Amino acid sequence: MSDGAGTPDGGTSLDAPGESASGSAATPVRLLLDVDTGIDDAFALVYLLSRPEVAIEAITCTAGNVGARQVALNNLALLELCGRTGVEVAIGAEVPLQIPLVTTEETHGPQGIGHAVLPEPAQAISARHAVDVWVDQVRAHPGEITGLITGPLTNFALALRREPDLPRLLKGLVIMGGCFYYQGNTTPTAEWNVSVDPHAAKEVFQAYQGLPEEQLPVVCALETTERIEMRPGHVARLAELAGAQPELVLPDQPEGLRSTSDHPLIACLSDAVRFYMEFHRLYDQGYVAHMHDAFAAAVAVGRTPIATRTGTVDVETTSPLLIGTTVVDYRGIWGKPANARIVTENSPEDCFDELLTSIGALARRLGAQALRAAANPGRMDDCAEVT
Repeated sequence: MSDGAGTPDGGTSLDAPGESASGSAATPVRLLLDVDTGIDDAFALVYLLSRPEVAIEAITCTAGNVGARQVALNNLALLELCGRTGVEVAIGAEVPLQIPLVTTEETHGPQGIGHAVLPEPAQAISARHAVDVWVDQVRAHPGEITGLITGPLTNFALALRREPDLPRLLKGLVIMGGCFYYQGNTTPTAEWNVSVDPHAAKEVFQAYQGLPEEQLPVVCALETTERIEMRPGHVARLAELAGAQPELVLPDQPEGLRSTSDHPLIACLSDAVRFYMEFHRLYDQGYVAHMHDAFAAAVAVGRTPIATRTGTVDVETTSPLLIGTTVVDYRGIWGKPANARIVTENSPEDCFDELLTSIGALARRLGAQALRAAANPGRMDDCAEVT
């Protein structure tokens, strides 16, 4: 087991996440995202856009929470909402490798972002296929790019078929998926991302078998991601940090109530999170929203403390009862090399401090920029990209 603030390229540290012991600035991080946006994916993307040291190389989209095209439109709209332009957004697999696609609009809303409704983005979806993006970007920058996958593993499995050396060419990989000795959220034993395409997940873990420990993917599974419970107080704190009017998302309010915030980003996130809280309450989990993917994003950039344990992961693909179940061998009973580092400990308090402080700062900058633009409508520099 590793202690302290884990990083996806194998290092661990007892320093504050993202900082050196001397307090110097965070190390630049180049990320390639694969997502199925999704409420918690949306929160993760906004968080990453709030981090000044993070360079998003591209965003590839797979079907999962909603269809792949809707995923791409969500990402493009969120980029524009956050004042970011020029990030390539490409569609990849629109169905799993071997089984029919199942999406979950009842969990994430008709567009995948809860009660929020985003306008059609101005930027077009890339003409490139997601597999081409992964292979070309990583080949061009060996050892420099960290992958973050918060949806089904279909695109990455297809990219591995094209370029089997991807695990060695990436700097690191963080996966949100699976559950180990823990109740599933799709079937009693299976987590959503893996259950959508278990065959892809199986191929991905097999591709990493026997690599050095520092090259193994960091897996953020349900037993730790479900500890990242967003509550009404977190929404209120985010609005306060953004300098926006008070934002109340409360369990005794009518379902479907929309935000009245005059801050577009806060209103969007509030409307998305309210839907997610209503869903969790419907399934007797309380008025909370599990921010699985936002936690994985903070792990990918090394800004939340974790501990990991190395093991050998396999995925059930044939049993009708257990399909999508992830199994880990920590004790070497199978006699197979390790292929993953499973996150076993995390700190919800530290994670939310990081997420809310960083997103709040971005929202405050966006609000200030909007005020300047309103006061000087003819000035082009007030339309500059926000970082």
